[in-house]
Amino acid sequence: MSEQTDSEVVVVTGASAGVGRATARAFAERGAKVGLLARGEDGLEGARDDVERAGGEAISVPTDVADPQQVEAAADAVEDAFGPIDVWVNNAMVSVFSPASEMTADDYRRVTEVTYLGYVHGTQTALERMRPRDDGTIVQVGSALAYRGIPLQSAYCGAKHAIQGYTESVRTELFHDDCDVQLSMVQMPAMNTPQFEWTKSRLPRKSQPVPPIYQPEVAARAITWTVDTERDELWVGWPTMKAILGNRLVPRRLDQYLASGGYDSQQTDEPADSERGHNLYEPLAGDFGARGRFDERAHDRSYQLWVSIHRRPLAAVAGCLAAVVSLVLGKLILSSETDEPDDR
Repeated sequence: MSEQTDSEVVVVTGASAGVGRATARAFAERGAKVGLLARGEDGLEGARDDVERAGGEAISVPTDVADPQQVEAAADAVEDAFGPIDVWVNNAMVSVFSPASEMTADDYRRVTEVTYLGYVHGTQTALERMRPRDDGTIVQVGSALAYRGIPLQSAYCGAKHAIQGYTESVRTELFHDDCDVQLSMVQMPAMNTPQFEWTKSRLPRKSQPVPPIYQPEVAARAITWTVDTERDELWVGWPTMKAILGNRLVPRRLDQYLASGGYDSQQTDEPADSERGHNLYEPLAGDFGARGRFDERAHDRSYQLWVSIHRRPLAAVAGCLAAVVSLVLGKLILSSETDEPDDR
């Protein structure tokens, strides 16, 4: 086992592409030692190169998070290389774009095993190592779809809802046990990731993230900030806020809105490629990187996230401005009263 250093040791699942790839790079930029877990070896090698170029260290461990034994073995490999794990980011996912009426039992099973149970396996594995030390952070990469289901993604929405419920349950147990391990969930908007190139689809046209779309680096900034601040939950982007709050306030109206617009918003005008492969059961060959094909339509920043990150200094500034306005108004009122003629 290598000697421990002050550098944080981070595990990222689904690290070969998309949000996981961007997150691994973001931790590397602060000097972390990163364990990269995913199925695709080409993407893992690319992610390791990214981490090392960004100033971190990396070990890539081919892992199918649907298999708890593989997750345990991966965690052992990371700790053998770098020492105790400080941060564990659950991000690996698969999905199927399809009406529920056309889904198969195998489709549902596989999405659930990876996108929900993969998070459970990762969390349980991390907790086994963090609980004895009473220290560490686990981040679940969630979605607005953890609160609000949409058409054509019933398996994925069901898995994200399940992660939300599981996370809340485990967090209460950590509170009960007075355990200082932090369990957080970051709810994401639509992201420009390569998943739209490899997700299994039965749609007549090519799939797309529901606009507005954000770059995966926005997600990475949210995740690293959540680790630093120990937030239990963070909503990223105005679309996420609108979806979650709208579902609380007018869920039936959202049902009707999504029934009429939710199909077209998830598809481009291009016909689907019937020969395209998918990664539901096996990874596709090649290194897909962090970003997908929607660069021209994707936002590099979220002003809502900026406000969330800077809410304390903004609140302080707002308080100062309120005090100044109150003082000025008070002086004006006092001045007007003293200027009034005495009618006695």
